[in-house]
Amino acid sequence: MDGRIADLSTPGRLAEPGEGIGLDELALAARNHGLPLEALRYDLTPAGLHYVLVHYDIPAADADEWRLTVSGRVRTPLTLDMPRLRSLPSATHRVTMECAGNGRARLDPRPVSQPWLVEAVGTAEWTGVPLRTLLIEAGVEPDAVEAVFTGADHGVERGIEQDYRRSLPLALAQGEDPEVLVAYEMNGLPLPPQHGCPLRLIVPGWYGMAQVKWLRDIALTDTPFTGFQQAVAYRLKQSPDEPGEPVDKIAPRALMIPPGFPDFMSRARVVRPGEVPLEGRAWSGHAPVTHVEVSTDDGGSWSEAALGPADGHGWAWRQWRTVWTATPGSHVLSVRATDAAGRTQPLTQPWNRGGFANNLVQRIPVLCLDGD
Repeated sequence: MDGRIADLSTPGRLAEPGEGIGLDELALAARNHGLPLEALRYDLTPAGLHYVLVHYDIPAADADEWRLTVSGRVRTPLTLDMPRLRSLPSATHRVTMECAGNGRARLDPRPVSQPWLVEAVGTAEWTGVPLRTLLIEAGVEPDAVEAVFTGADHGVERGIEQDYRRSLPLALAQGEDPEVLVAYEMNGLPLPPQHGCPLRLIVPGWYGMAQVKWLRDIALTDTPFTGFQQAVAYRLKQSPDEPGEPVDKIAPRALMIPPGFPDFMSRARVVRPGEVPLEGRAWSGHAPVTHVEVSTDDGGSWSEAALGPADGHGWAWRQWRTVWTATPGSHVLSVRATDAAGRTQPLTQPWNRGGFANNLVQRIPVLCLDGD
């Protein structure tokens, strides 16, 4: 019998009522990983703790042989090797990156895909060449409207064989704030394989789908890009047939380091009576975070947490702290962020078919022991 891609690559679907995580989702979860929430204590996430999502395979990449091309609607097409890229003026930006599907597993019905809870996030310092530097050198033609970025990872998704490819509006690609980077270092070291070695895109403030890894080509186009990852995937849809709205900037979110110590299976926390420090991080891709509130009664009431000082890293998370006086019994702790544009995390999450841009408040069950 003739083989067909459509026979092995199924359409996107929603889980049936009561359907548990299947082997396909378990396989995805085994390949990818989130941030252990206790690692929120680090200003910079160590590379091995930063969240990872690999769409297809981690490609074999030899930095000595790697070439980046800049093509399309430019006056001077470029082919750059790594020594040439490293010789250009560089920039370093501290950026919080979050997967667009973070929180997907908590939706009902659940989109069947990578089953993220709340841990698909991390913050790193990325070093590389500003994208606008490369575009200036190539010379952008007046009719160019978008920059299309192609990675070396190749696979099949919903019946379509493809390289991973995304685009950005030209104004963003050429902009200074945020400044898009063609990055070759993470936290001062060459990119690890799972984070795009030897080159990746960094788009501050945008969800992770825009940060193309294993970057090998930048093509300027005179029409909007309509490839799968742009026009089909990463859209906010209620039904499979509607075009939906594109996913782009990160919605505000705060996370708490779970206090006390955990039960192995449920991750429910145990604390002792008395003062319990609570802390975590908050971020938004729309505007700086201005308020963080904490609830210790499952959202019944909220109190303001203290924000850490603004440190000049406008595209990175911000620390927050407060103290809770724990009393014996069961409690549910929650935290929510509000940014300078007035966006606040919801208590009831709006639903979309892909499970994207989910920023429902975190809930942490805690048992406070009665006595010693």
